[in-house]
Amino acid sequence: MRVTHIITRLVVGGAQENTLATIRGLLRKPGLEVKLVSGPAIGPEGSLEGIARDIFSDASARDFTIIPELVRPIHPLKDFITLRKLESLLREQKPDIVHTHSGKAGILGRLAAKRAGVPIIIHHIHGPSFGPFQGALANFVFTAAEKFAARVTDHFFCSADAMTNLYLAAGIGRPEMFTRVFSGFELNPFLAATNDLGLRQQLGLGAHHFVIGKIARIFKLKGHADLVAAFAKILPQVPDARLLFVGDGALQGKVKNQIHALGLDGKVVFTGLVPPGEVARLVGIMDCVAHLSYREALSRALPQALAAGKPVVAYDFDGAAEICRENETGFLIRTGDTDAAARRLLQLARDNALRGRLGACGRQFVRENFSVEKMVDAQYDVYQQLAARRGIRV
Repeated sequence: MRVTHIITRLVVGGAQENTLATIRGLLRKPGLEVKLVSGPAIGPEGSLEGIARDIFSDASARDFTIIPELVRPIHPLKDFITLRKLESLLREQKPDIVHTHSGKAGILGRLAAKRAGVPIIIHHIHGPSFGPFQGALANFVFTAAEKFAARVTDHFFCSADAMTNLYLAAGIGRPEMFTRVFSGFELNPFLAATNDLGLRQQLGLGAHHFVIGKIARIFKLKGHADLVAAFAKILPQVPDARLLFVGDGALQGKVKNQIHALGLDGKVVFTGLVPPGEVARLVGIMDCVAHLSYREALSRALPQALAAGKPVVAYDFDGAAEICRENETGFLIRTGDTDAAARRLLQLARDNALRGRLGACGRQFVRENFSVEKMVDAQYDVYQQLAARRGIRV
């Protein structure tokens, strides 16, 4: 069985890491031929193209294709060229399944697959393309595009049930078309993560500091400004608290200006962009993780924190409640309520036993639900079911 994955860009991010982990796992399945198509990794988030090339190092150069015109912003000319190139490529590859990821590639990839006569078309919803986080016009356009593409879609994978509910409420698809697949990752580095005092020292952090971590691109809707505001509220009561921002992005300058305006210079550490393989070591030196994002199907930062035994504080966005279980693995906060976020962070700072209980519960939950093997097997099972219905041999 031949499978082609299509994604908009391979920058450093959860959807991209999920896609590459899935492909790596699928390549180990008997009888599967897997290919990948992506746009260029444009942006300040860093690139995973090197990892993709390593995954396909023993395969044909055509098994990993970059289409330069496949870009994230709407661009009518480039989008038309991308559609034509994708259709031509899929006619050449003759996949049994096209599995798309992310907004732009999800729309163009599914339409190209239909035009190329691909028997089975799957779209993976890693995060919402419409919702209350954007204006009415953008919501109308993206909802209409998703409804149109859904007409040629056989199945949806969602990283959280919240995405299924959002799409069904918008009139997209039917319940039986959706399968939740948690975004698995390599658990062992996080399970083995320790509070490396040497690493703390490198970052200007002492053993006595209470470190609140955040792992995310410094970008709109990720909530960095909200976390800085909450942090400023607890600092007078917990003077040894520190913020550790892991990641880079277009809004870093704006966030630094906010930090300076609040008199927090020297209290917030920026690691900059780090390779995915380094994230576990950084989580190990955190005492808790706060993810005050306004949108995201289910951030990988939450299960990664829990795998390392760190409690989480998160806004109640999208699928956050499916892993940030109130007073079990952490605390859910009404989106935008920085006072409540501050209260929960203060509670965690003052109660080491509470942090231990929440972290231990979260670690067990992640062990049971977030392995790469479980993620890959769930998708492979759906592949087999859909192929059987179409009479395609696996």
